[in-house]
Amino acid sequence: MSTVITSVDAGSPAERAGIRAGEQLLMINHHEIVDVLDYRFFCYDPSVSLRLREADGTTRHLTIEKEEGEDLGLNFDTYLMDEPRPCSNHCLFCFVDQMPPNMRDTLYFKDDDARLSFLMGNYITLTNLTEREAQRIIDLRISPINVSVQATEPQLRRTLLGNKHADKSLEYMRAFGEAGIEMNGQIVVCPGWNDGEHLRRSIEDLMDIGFNSCSIVPVGLTKFRKGLARLEPVTKEKAGEIIDLVDEYGAKCLEKYGTRMFFCADEFYIKAERPLPDEAYYEEYQQLDNGVGMLRSTMNEFLSGLEDVESGDVPSFTIATGKAAEPFIARLVAEARKKFPQLRGEVVGIVNDFFGHTITVSGLVTAQDLIAQLKDRPTLGERVLIPANMLRHGEGVFLDDYTVEQVEQALGRRLTISETDGYSLCDAIFRQEP
Repeated sequence: MSTVITSVDAGSPAERAGIRAGEQLLMINHHEIVDVLDYRFFCYDPSVSLRLREADGTTRHLTIEKEEGEDLGLNFDTYLMDEPRPCSNHCLFCFVDQMPPNMRDTLYFKDDDARLSFLMGNYITLTNLTEREAQRIIDLRISPINVSVQATEPQLRRTLLGNKHADKSLEYMRAFGEAGIEMNGQIVVCPGWNDGEHLRRSIEDLMDIGFNSCSIVPVGLTKFRKGLARLEPVTKEKAGEIIDLVDEYGAKCLEKYGTRMFFCADEFYIKAERPLPDEAYYEEYQQLDNGVGMLRSTMNEFLSGLEDVESGDVPSFTIATGKAAEPFIARLVAEARKKFPQLRGEVVGIVNDFFGHTITVSGLVTAQDLIAQLKDRPTLGERVLIPANMLRHGEGVFLDDYTVEQVEQALGRRLTISETDGYSLCDAIFRQEP
């Protein structure tokens, strides 16, 4: 069962209280424990009363005194203490539906789980919430909730999400707003579908509901769209139009609420060939995970880190990144070379042959494209630097299941993995390798 304890952390409050693996956690402070949200919320207090069921079916009660907010130290079969909730939508723009065949199974799983929104920051549509779950979010004051909005016009939302009940979640958004639940939104713009007046309505509705922030991002289209709805990419003209519309409302919100609330992803500025806004525009980068202000943040952090670098006598390097970021990273290397003229390095934007040339972000660069475009490059540096988002989180594996070691062997170079912030990039360039 999902609440059966699989292990107990050494030295934890639970271990000191004599709780053992194999027991089932039934209640905390007289509240039934269904999943991780219940567990996290109800064990926050400094004094918790537990009801446990032992392997032979008998139950026992005990009280644990601990620091407020300290975890009990119990581990369960899954992180959620339950199975992740799959998505019940068939979004016209879903990136998972545009994946090539024969990749690892996890890349085809679509989650739409409110618990992961709160715990991991995932964006969810709210379409598979039950009334009980929606009320629990309100009762437990679960914040923030990250919502994939796409459109607030009921019929358009049903169409975009491919779900005849998709407008029901609009009621949840309003209920959460009235209850003071913090919400961050995301709107994936599909030209001809939810832009123009539809985007205006969505923005105005989210202002009325009381969202904390909302990112506007362009639809991502791969070459694997056979049998899917006809969608067009964001053009230069369309990108400029969307920036102007979002900035119009951003100015209104800034005057009325003290925050812009609505922000365009960096890709719009790249496509529109417009300069990035200044750092103050991004209001402490609250939508950074959606690519809002990532380039500005990286540039500012890199230049700050560069001030502390004392020597440019490092082995030559090649930075591999997505085509979108290539000119920005090249500008940073040029700034570094102003300080250290002897610095030997280049930036290569990898063309995405694997997913299609409309995909330009570094996080979707595969090992196969990396190898094909760097292997015979005459100017390839002694080190190859790549951002960490090219790899599966916490592992040295690319999207196409090649390992870091396989790429190093193919290129005959060591890979230096840099986190996706400017300080890490600066450190990776100037690190004195052993």
